[in-house]
Amino acid sequence: MNELSQLRQGAFAPGNNADMAEAIVQGSGIRIEIDRRRGRGAGLNMSGRFEPRTREAFDDGWQTIEELPPFKTEVQVEKPRAVITRNESPDISFDRSINPYRGCEHGCIYCFARPTHAYMGLSAGLDFESKLFAKPDAPRLLERELARPDYKVRPIAIGTNTDPYQPIEKEWRIMREILEVLKAANHPVMIVTKSAMVTRDIDLLAPMAEKGLARVGISVTTLDRKLARTMEPRASTPTKRLEAIRLISEAGIPAGVLVAPIIPALNDHEIERVLDSAKTAGASEASYVLLRLPLEVSPLFRDWLLRNYPDRYRHVMSLIRSMRGGKDYDAEFGRRMKGSGPYAWQIGRRFELAAKRLGLNLTRRQLRGDLFVPPLGMGVQLSLL
Repeated sequence: MNELSQLRQGAFAPGNNADMAEAIVQGSGIRIEIDRRRGRGAGLNMSGRFEPRTREAFDDGWQTIEELPPFKTEVQVEKPRAVITRNESPDISFDRSINPYRGCEHGCIYCFARPTHAYMGLSAGLDFESKLFAKPDAPRLLERELARPDYKVRPIAIGTNTDPYQPIEKEWRIMREILEVLKAANHPVMIVTKSAMVTRDIDLLAPMAEKGLARVGISVTTLDRKLARTMEPRASTPTKRLEAIRLISEAGIPAGVLVAPIIPALNDHEIERVLDSAKTAGASEASYVLLRLPLEVSPLFRDWLLRNYPDRYRHVMSLIRSMRGGKDYDAEFGRRMKGSGPYAWQIGRRFELAAKRLGLNLTRRQLRGDLFVPPLGMGVQLSLL
């Protein structure tokens, strides 16, 4: 196994020199120049893991490399056959979700959805945040699926993979149309986002919430604007997210805060401050997720950490591995969200105590499914009788 492969697969032990890892990434020729990736989260754009060949640009000394243009956001139309995704994961609270988009322009370096871009023959790095896929047929497909005679109502989660309110939603408005379908059918929905754009749809969500059909969770990773800009370059600022919690709560929509991901030695010292700020803004519920580094996310995150916080590299990775059984990531159900070991236990207790002190999670409002009315409209085959 060569050194680059070791870096990609997480073979570096906590005690290894961070400078060695830095040299390997730079020497591999896969790090993209700053002018081409300005405003993006990832610094790498390695080939997808299913591709038979890998390609890298390198300087052969003859000055033959052409100057490549910056990464620009490109959107392609995806035409799925169905829009509701099912899951049977025992450690999450929903069994179905909708993703209006594939890829996410927010560019969060830690995003666990990045590896899904490999199924499109693209990179989990810069491709994930610049080569996006929109599903404009999603509202019509949703309407058709909800109208099936055998459909059983359960809350639909939106925003659990890629953010439905990423910047391209301003133009495509797919999330808006999905909510219109759900509202007309009195169907329960749970939304998670790190974008203040969710307040645009208060006119739809407030009437739904009044019937017990909607709740919104805002992801607040840090209150440090500099860290947020580096780690989540195109997401709303922390201040905007707290303001979104306030506006959502004042509109009568149950608002929660998701402190995710918690990264040891980087933002874990902010747990109490984030919860306190969210409670002041109007949040009634709170939850957290520990940093997850599956597949390509690990080398992407480590490269980002080396570029932005080289002095913390060894300490951060050592703590992460102490909570993941000595590895960069443990995908075991029940442990993948919260981790294991003393440091993970300490984070959990701190979160619980802070939430209890602030009066968060005292009650969890269950969304109703008894008001559901199957849609009859475009894309729905009418009954003969």
